[in-house]
Amino acid sequence: MVEYKVLTQKDKVWSGKFDPEKIEAALNAYASQGWRVVTAASADIPSITGARSEVIIILEREI
Repeated sequence: MVEYKVLTQKDKVWSGKFDPEKIEAALNAYASQGWRVVTAASADIPSITGARSEVIIILEREI
């Protein structure tokens, strides 16, 4: 059995900004807990001020 975790830019670990160093640190921290990246994508989210892109990373681990 596996469990999944979805990371987005809204997660507190990224502070709402795309920072490759913070993402790398977060992924390494999750990897030390047994998580691995399954896929990553970007999505365009419509908003009042126009569309914004958001990074989405899906992780999984055996439970």
